[in-house]
Amino acid sequence: MTPRAIIAEDEPALAEGLREQLQSLWPELEICAIATDGISALQLFEAHRPNVLFLDIHMPGATGLEVANLAAGRCHLVFVTAFDHYAIPAFEQGAIDYILKPISASRLFTAVKRLKERMSEPAPDPTAIFRVLAERGQPRYLRWINASRGSEICLITTDEVCYFKAEDKYTVVVTGGQEALIRKPLKELLASLDPDAFWQIHRSTVVNVSAIAGVSRDFRGHLLVKLKGRPETLAVAESYNHLFRSA
Repeated sequence: MTPRAIIAEDEPALAEGLREQLQSLWPELEICAIATDGISALQLFEAHRPNVLFLDIHMPGATGLEVANLAAGRCHLVFVTAFDHYAIPAFEQGAIDYILKPISASRLFTAVKRLKERMSEPAPDPTAIFRVLAERGQPRYLRWINASRGSEICLITTDEVCYFKAEDKYTVVVTGGQEALIRKPLKELLASLDPDAFWQIHRSTVVNVSAIAGVSRDFRGHLLVKLKGRPETLAVAESYNHLFRSA
Protein backbone atom coordinates (compact mmCIF):
# COMPACT_ATOMS: atom_id res chain seq x y z
CA MET A 1 0.00 0.00 0.00
CA THR A 2 1.33 3.44 -0.95
CA PRO A 3 2.02 5.58 2.16
CA ARG A 4 0.19 8.90 2.10
CA ALA A 5 0.87 12.17 3.91
CA ILE A 6 -0.61 15.60 4.49
CA ILE A 7 1.53 18.67 5.09
CA ALA A 8 0.04 21.41 7.27
CA GLU A 9 2.10 24.62 7.03
CA ASP A 10 0.76 28.17 6.77
CA GLU A 11 3.77 29.45 4.82
CA PRO A 12 3.26 28.21 1.22
CA ALA A 13 6.93 28.39 0.24
CA LEU A 14 7.99 26.35 3.26
CA ALA A 15 5.26 23.80 2.60
CA GLU A 16 6.40 23.45 -1.00
CA GLY A 17 10.02 23.13 0.10
CA LEU A 18 9.09 20.33 2.51
CA ARG A 19 7.08 18.59 -0.21
CA GLU A 20 10.05 18.69 -2.60
CA GLN A 21 12.45 17.37 0.05
CA LEU A 22 10.08 14.54 0.93
CA GLN A 23 9.67 13.59 -2.72
CA SER A 24 13.44 13.38 -3.03
CA LEU A 25 14.00 11.41 0.18
CA TRP A 26 10.87 9.24 -0.01
CA PRO A 27 9.66 8.94 -3.62
CA GLU A 28 7.03 6.32 -2.67
CA LEU A 29 5.28 8.74 -0.32
CA GLU A 30 2.17 10.35 -1.82
CA ILE A 31 1.59 13.92 -0.63
CA CYS A 32 -2.17 13.92 -0.98
CA ALA A 33 -2.80 17.46 0.28
CA ILE A 34 -1.22 20.62 1.70
CA ALA A 35 -3.17 22.58 4.32
CA THR A 36 -2.45 26.23 5.08
CA ASP A 37 -4.37 26.38 8.39
CA GLY A 38 -5.43 24.08 11.17
CA ILE A 39 -9.10 23.85 10.20
CA SER A 40 -8.35 22.76 6.64
CA ALA A 41 -5.75 20.33 8.02
CA LEU A 42 -8.49 18.65 10.05
CA GLN A 43 -10.87 18.58 7.08
CA LEU A 44 -8.21 17.16 4.77
CA PHE A 45 -7.22 14.58 7.36
CA GLU A 46 -10.77 13.28 7.55
CA ALA A 47 -11.09 13.30 3.77
CA HIS A 48 -7.81 11.52 2.97
CA ARG A 49 -6.99 9.55 6.14
CA PRO A 50 -3.21 9.76 5.59
CA ASN A 51 -0.60 7.60 7.25
CA VAL A 52 1.48 10.63 8.26
CA LEU A 53 0.75 14.23 9.24
CA PHE A 54 3.54 16.82 9.00
CA LEU A 55 2.29 19.62 11.24
CA ASP A 56 3.44 23.14 11.85
CA ILE A 57 2.62 23.86 15.49
CA HIS A 58 1.38 27.44 15.16
CA MET A 59 -1.20 27.86 12.42
CA PRO A 60 -4.34 29.97 12.08
CA GLY A 61 -7.67 28.31 12.78
CA ALA A 62 -6.33 25.48 14.95
CA THR A 63 -2.84 24.77 16.22
CA GLY A 64 -0.80 21.76 15.22
CA LEU A 65 -1.21 20.44 18.76
CA GLU A 66 -5.00 20.64 18.44
CA VAL A 67 -4.90 18.87 15.09
CA ALA A 68 -2.57 16.23 16.53
CA ASN A 69 -4.90 15.65 19.47
CA LEU A 70 -7.78 14.88 17.12
CA ALA A 71 -5.63 12.71 14.84
CA ALA A 72 -3.89 10.89 17.71
CA GLY A 73 -3.70 7.14 17.25
CA ARG A 74 -4.97 7.33 13.68
CA CYS A 75 -1.75 8.34 11.93
CA HIS A 76 1.92 9.00 12.60
CA LEU A 77 2.69 12.57 13.63
CA VAL A 78 5.68 14.76 12.81
CA PHE A 79 5.82 18.33 14.08
CA VAL A 80 7.71 20.86 11.96
CA THR A 81 8.31 23.80 14.25
CA ALA A 82 10.40 26.88 14.96
CA PHE A 83 9.87 26.34 18.71
CA ASP A 84 12.66 24.30 20.28
CA HIS A 85 10.63 23.84 23.48
CA TYR A 86 8.83 20.97 21.75
CA ALA A 87 12.07 19.07 21.17
CA ILE A 88 11.70 17.24 24.47
CA PRO A 89 12.97 13.72 25.18
CA ALA A 90 9.47 12.28 24.84
CA PHE A 91 9.50 13.26 21.18
CA GLU A 92 12.87 11.58 20.71
CA GLN A 93 11.50 8.39 22.27
CA GLY A 94 9.36 7.96 19.20
CA ALA A 95 5.78 8.66 20.24
CA ILE A 96 5.97 11.79 18.12
CA ASP A 97 8.77 13.08 15.94
CA TYR A 98 9.71 16.68 15.35
CA ILE A 99 11.80 18.66 12.88
CA LEU A 100 13.14 22.02 13.91
CA LYS A 101 13.04 24.84 11.37
CA PRO A 102 14.95 25.59 9.24
CA ILE A 103 14.64 22.03 7.98
CA SER A 104 17.96 20.30 7.38
CA ALA A 105 18.16 17.44 4.91
CA SER A 106 19.93 15.23 7.47
CA ARG A 107 17.23 15.78 10.12
CA LEU A 108 14.44 15.13 7.62
CA PHE A 109 16.27 11.99 6.47
CA THR A 110 16.27 10.73 10.06
CA ALA A 111 12.55 11.45 10.43
CA VAL A 112 11.78 9.66 7.15
CA LYS A 113 13.87 6.65 8.21
CA ARG A 114 11.93 6.43 11.49
CA LEU A 115 8.60 6.71 9.71
CA LYS A 116 9.47 3.97 7.24
CA GLU A 117 10.41 1.67 10.12
CA ARG A 118 7.12 2.34 11.91
CA MET A 119 4.81 2.40 8.93
CA SER A 120 3.81 -1.25 9.36
CA GLU A 121 2.93 -0.66 13.02
CA PRO A 122 -0.20 0.99 14.44
CA ALA A 123 0.21 4.70 15.03
CA PRO A 124 0.96 5.32 18.72
CA ASP A 125 -1.43 7.27 20.89
CA PRO A 126 0.60 10.25 22.17
CA THR A 127 -1.87 11.29 24.90
CA ALA A 128 0.80 10.97 27.58
CA ILE A 129 3.10 13.25 25.60
CA PHE A 130 0.44 15.94 25.37
CA ARG A 131 -0.01 15.64 29.14
CA VAL A 132 3.72 16.25 29.61
CA LEU A 133 3.50 19.35 27.42
CA ALA A 134 0.52 20.64 29.37
CA GLU A 135 2.35 20.14 32.67
CA ARG A 136 5.48 21.88 31.40
CA GLY A 137 3.56 24.68 29.80
CA GLN A 138 4.02 25.79 26.22
CA PRO A 139 6.08 28.96 25.99
CA ARG A 140 5.84 30.41 22.52
CA TYR A 141 9.26 31.92 22.18
CA LEU A 142 10.37 31.89 18.56
CA ARG A 143 13.88 31.02 17.48
CA TRP A 144 13.22 31.61 13.78
CA ILE A 145 11.09 34.11 11.91
CA ASN A 146 9.55 33.27 8.54
CA ALA A 147 9.58 36.48 6.51
CA SER A 148 9.41 37.49 2.86
CA ARG A 149 11.40 39.83 0.65
CA GLY A 150 9.49 40.07 -2.59
CA SER A 151 8.97 36.50 -3.78
CA GLU A 152 11.78 35.17 -1.57
CA ILE A 153 11.04 33.49 1.76
CA CYS A 154 13.81 33.93 4.31
CA LEU A 155 14.33 32.39 7.73
CA ILE A 156 15.75 34.87 10.22
CA THR A 157 16.96 33.92 13.68
CA THR A 158 15.60 36.05 16.48
CA ASP A 159 19.21 36.76 17.48
CA GLU A 160 19.68 38.54 14.14
CA VAL A 161 16.71 40.86 14.65
CA CYS A 162 17.35 44.49 15.59
CA TYR A 163 13.70 45.44 15.88
CA PHE A 164 10.19 44.89 14.59
CA LYS A 165 7.90 47.68 13.42
CA ALA A 166 4.19 47.58 12.65
CA GLU A 167 3.12 48.26 9.09
CA ASP A 168 -0.66 48.15 8.60
CA LYS A 169 -1.75 44.57 9.41
CA TYR A 170 1.77 43.21 8.82
CA THR A 171 5.14 43.58 10.59
CA VAL A 172 8.52 44.59 9.21
CA VAL A 173 11.50 42.74 10.70
CA VAL A 174 14.75 44.72 10.61
CA THR A 175 18.17 43.08 10.94
CA GLY A 176 21.62 44.61 10.70
CA GLY A 177 21.59 44.62 6.91
CA GLN A 178 18.06 44.07 5.61
CA GLU A 179 14.33 44.36 6.07
CA ALA A 180 11.67 41.73 5.42
CA LEU A 181 7.91 41.41 5.86
CA ILE A 182 6.07 39.15 8.28
CA ARG A 183 2.46 38.50 7.37
CA LYS A 184 1.02 38.91 10.83
CA PRO A 185 0.38 41.97 13.02
CA LEU A 186 2.92 43.07 15.59
CA LYS A 187 0.57 42.33 18.50
CA GLU A 188 0.25 38.69 17.43
CA LEU A 189 3.99 38.36 16.86
CA LEU A 190 4.81 39.89 20.25
CA ALA A 191 3.05 37.01 22.02
CA SER A 192 5.62 34.62 20.47
CA LEU A 193 8.71 36.58 21.54
CA ASP A 194 10.72 36.18 24.74
CA PRO A 195 9.78 39.26 26.83
CA ASP A 196 13.23 39.30 28.42
CA ALA A 197 14.88 39.54 25.00
CA PHE A 198 12.39 41.81 23.21
CA TRP A 199 10.93 45.00 24.66
CA GLN A 200 7.99 46.89 23.29
CA ILE A 201 9.05 50.54 23.38
CA HIS A 202 6.21 52.00 21.31
CA ARG A 203 2.85 50.73 20.13
CA SER A 204 4.45 50.17 16.72
CA THR A 205 7.99 49.11 17.76
CA VAL A 206 9.55 46.11 19.52
CA VAL A 207 13.33 46.14 19.96
CA ASN A 208 15.81 43.35 20.59
CA VAL A 209 17.47 44.28 23.90
CA SER A 210 20.82 42.92 22.73
CA ALA A 211 20.69 45.27 19.71
CA ILE A 212 20.49 48.39 21.89
CA ALA A 213 23.71 50.43 21.81
CA GLY A 214 22.48 53.17 24.11
CA VAL A 215 19.73 55.65 24.92
CA SER A 216 19.68 59.41 24.40
CA ARG A 217 17.15 62.23 24.62
CA ASP A 218 15.98 64.57 21.89
CA PHE A 219 15.58 68.34 22.35
CA ARG A 220 12.14 67.76 23.88
CA GLY A 221 13.45 65.27 26.41
CA HIS A 222 11.95 62.20 24.72
CA LEU A 223 13.96 58.99 24.85
CA LEU A 224 15.60 57.62 21.70
CA VAL A 225 17.11 54.15 21.39
CA LYS A 226 20.42 53.90 19.53
CA LEU A 227 21.07 50.61 17.74
CA LYS A 228 24.16 48.51 17.09
CA GLY A 229 24.81 48.33 13.36
CA ARG A 230 21.88 50.54 12.33
CA PRO A 231 21.96 54.31 11.73
CA GLU A 232 18.37 55.09 12.73
CA THR A 233 17.12 55.73 16.25
CA LEU A 234 13.86 54.43 17.70
CA ALA A 235 11.44 56.63 19.60
CA VAL A 236 10.37 55.44 23.05
CA ALA A 237 6.78 56.21 24.04
CA GLU A 238 6.46 57.77 27.50
CA SER A 239 4.50 54.77 28.78
CA TYR A 240 7.63 52.64 28.19
CA ASN A 241 10.16 55.01 29.78
CA HIS A 242 10.27 52.78 32.86
CA LEU A 243 12.31 50.26 30.85
CA PHE A 244 15.16 52.78 30.84
CA ARG A 245 15.10 54.09 34.40
CA SER A 246 18.83 54.69 34.42
CA ALA A 247 18.74 56.61 31.09
